[in-house]
Amino acid sequence: MNDTAKLSERIDALEVRLTYQDEAIETLNQTITAQWKQIDALTRQIAELRDRLQEAERQAPGPANERPPHYRSVPPDRASAGYMLLT
Repeated sequence: MNDTAKLSERIDALEVRLTYQDEAIETLNQTITAQWKQIDALTRQIAELRDRLQEAERQAPGPANERPPHYRSVPPDRASAGYMLLT
């Protein structure tokens, strides 16, 4: 095989490789584009859910941060009798 034939074979191999790489890059680009669309949609959905939650908290009948009765503090005289003192 002469030098021209070897060079031509190498160029052909590089062109084939380049074609596959171009296809891979295009596929990756399409995948990234689809993922960004999904991320945008999910971000909008989270914002909408956050707004709905805040609205529901504003319309709740009682204080949102009030502890239930069983979480209220135990008087200090009972704390020494084996009760857990919660603050």
